Amino acid sequence: MKKEMISFFLNGESIEVYADPASSLLHLLREKLDLYGTKEGCGQGECGACTVLLDNLPVNSCLIPVGKVKNRTVLTIEGLSVGEEYHPLQKAFVEEGAVQCGFCSPGMIMSAYALLKQNPQPSAMEVKRAISGNLCRCSGYKQIETAVAAAAEKLKAEGDSG
Repeated sequence: MKKEMISFFLNGESIEVYADPASSLLHLLREKLDLYGTKEGCGQGECGACTVLLDNLPVNSCLIPVGKVKNRTVLTIEGLSVGEEYHPLQKAFVEEGAVQCGFCSPGMIMSAYALLKQNPQPSAMEVKRAISGNLCRCSGYKQIETAVAAAAEKLKAEGDSG
């Protein structure tokens, strides 16, 4: 296992980390950087529990080699909050009952966040499509879809797009 210095932007901060470029971004986040919000589900890119944004696009971090994030921007669930203040999307998930066990929530929220950044007023079908790569085994998808729509309305009222 060869290691090298990897520089990238993580949650708005420039960081450098000494890591094996072939190891997964998921393992780097959880094991080296102590960012436990990103979950490991299947480890094969099928469940979406490990979804983060890479250059504003949702990706399965279990499939991304650390070497591929050099000089790029990664946003995790931890990067959505401002201090102790949750992002309106995170609040909506709680308020609408879209959080049950919480395992899928970070990845689901990151997929929804990417959608709202691209399209602040998505249709119900666009929301379904955006979260289609994320599996939820507890709450069902209706509450999640309602939460995304509620967050879109709140962000619109606040004049924010994500």
